Amino acid sequence: MPSVTFTTTPAPVLPSRGTLRPLGLNEVRITGGFWGRRQELNHDATLTHIGNRLESEGWLSNFDLAAAGMLPQGRRGAVFADSEVYKYLEALAWEIARSGSERLEGTFRSIVTRVAAAQEPDGYLNTSVGRTGQIPRWSDLEWGHELYCLGHLFQAAVARVRTRPDADDGLVQIARRAADLVCEVFGNGGIESVCGHPVVEVGLVELGRALTTQRYAHQARLFIERRGRRTLNDIEWSRKYFQDDVSVRDTEVLHGHAVRANYLAAGAVDVAIETGDEELLASLRQQWSHTIARRTYLTGGQGSHHQDEAFGEDWELPSDRAYSETCAGIGSIMFSWRLLLASGEPVYADLIERTLYNVVAAALSRDGRSFYYTNTLHQRVPGTPADPDRTWPRASSSLRAPWFEVSCCPPNIARTLASLDAYVASVNGDGVQLHQYAPAEVRTHLEDGQSVQFDVDTVYPENGRVLITIRSDSSQPWNLSLRVPAWAYGTRLRVQTTDGESEEKTVEPGIVSVRRAFRAGDHVELTLPMQPRISKPDPRIDAIRQCVAIERGPLVLAVESVDLATSDDVSAVAIDLRSQPHERDGRVWISLRIGHDSDRDWPYGTPDGATAERAAEVPLIPYYDRANRGLSTMRIWLPVLEPC
Repeated sequence: MPSVTFTTTPAPVLPSRGTLRPLGLNEVRITGGFWGRRQELNHDATLTHIGNRLESEGWLSNFDLAAAGMLPQGRRGAVFADSEVYKYLEALAWEIARSGSERLEGTFRSIVTRVAAAQEPDGYLNTSVGRTGQIPRWSDLEWGHELYCLGHLFQAAVARVRTRPDADDGLVQIARRAADLVCEVFGNGGIESVCGHPVVEVGLVELGRALTTQRYAHQARLFIERRGRRTLNDIEWSRKYFQDDVSVRDTEVLHGHAVRANYLAAGAVDVAIETGDEELLASLRQQWSHTIARRTYLTGGQGSHHQDEAFGEDWELPSDRAYSETCAGIGSIMFSWRLLLASGEPVYADLIERTLYNVVAAALSRDGRSFYYTNTLHQRVPGTPADPDRTWPRASSSLRAPWFEVSCCPPNIARTLASLDAYVASVNGDGVQLHQYAPAEVRTHLEDGQSVQFDVDTVYPENGRVLITIRSDSSQPWNLSLRVPAWAYGTRLRVQTTDGESEEKTVEPGIVSVRRAFRAGDHVELTLPMQPRISKPDPRIDAIRQCVAIERGPLVLAVESVDLATSDDVSAVAIDLRSQPHERDGRVWISLRIGHDSDRDWPYGTPDGATAERAAEVPLIPYYDRANRGLSTMRIWLPVLEPC
């Protein structure tokens, strides 16, 4: 891996070295389309909704009580409720940089003032632990979440210092004091343990990068190296729930609590990059590969256990019991993005795209004010509507809920959308790489100082045409590299220059590069094949053997009972593959047999009667758009009428 020093730019992840440097919010601007609409929804609705609920639920008031010396009486929310405030601050910081909103700037400063008032003289900051009437500091590392909360504080401070480095609100100083305390308490000769919920590792490394100090990365490395030494108490789900059963570098596959596992892996990549630990990085790449090959849902979702929000064993991927927590999907994106920057390999961007469209987008309602905590692939019963005035348990409704008792997912979605521009493209010594396709403006400089300016025009994923228009002349040749997704066989690339040159060819999945001294007005056009395709599961996934799913581009499609007309039971359908999926009126249609077996005394053996069934042409919906037309049942994997 080349050792390259990068300049600071407003992005969530800025490795000090690597194969690629991400372009920040000052270099890439999403201007519309699928993700632009969701960013505007985030600005107009989601962020305000989250702020209102943090206030009405009392999670912001916890800081006021701490400042007034009134805790623990009156404190509300889970032990880690502070972290949701910090994630909200991070989302605000990125959104202020993206939109320039003075209204959100005022909100940001007001919250920081309340947080600052609660910080203790030595830098300690937590509203659930450490004060009279509460458990002592650092006495419950399994469940206290003190370091976890601080990790999110550090990430919020990183967003602020990278977007408003001259801001006088004080958040960066708050984070620095808390980080210094963590290093004093948990450094060499201190408490030799770890937090039950990783994320402090990510926060420390990135804060160290932002503030140009190695101390924080060193502390993160200590946390990574201590993991697996069994310093945390055992629990009923075993220490693997905390990833404290085996060292990170000896781990073979992500396991245990899915969010924890992804956050830990992301932090470990950061440590490997900062310390030049190629052995650790190689292990993490292998862990990613094993996890994607055997423990990840078609949607990109991860986690098949409800009881411990955890990964199952290899091939344990039941559709109707999929937990697939939204935060696990976001953690997976964090892990994948870091590996992409380290290696430049497109497989990581492929998974990011799949997870963005089929987990992150799926979790948010059309109005931006309700959310899925979990993302099942098979909704068997319609459930009950989510009361907009109620705070819901994590996975109780088949419809998105406005707030949860554990509401880690809403601010996680908000910070992801607000910073999404920084996941679109990157630069290296040879040129610029486009990883995600959205209407965008790209304005950056190569390492030799050469200016690169181009626009991206696309309505992807509605269709597969991606048109890049060069906006500035180049003095020297450079590479424009485009990702061709793994599913996109038959992709066409066309180059049309202002001097009349034209070239068109078919390109394979992976990376395709166009190298030339571009001129303003040159066009590079990528056309991805978007016809619906049939996907078959590995036969070792018992729960969906003899089933298929339909995908179109990056989108996973689903059958929803609303479209079955005479049935609300998607469990009674089978797909007839004698008729191929086809597009009509802007939707993908399939041929289904919809039947219903009469009940028998014993549900096994040879049926003693014919099954009543009918044939029907049924439209599919993008999985991300499920449950937006009232109560319904839904499924992605469809039994095949005749075994394939």
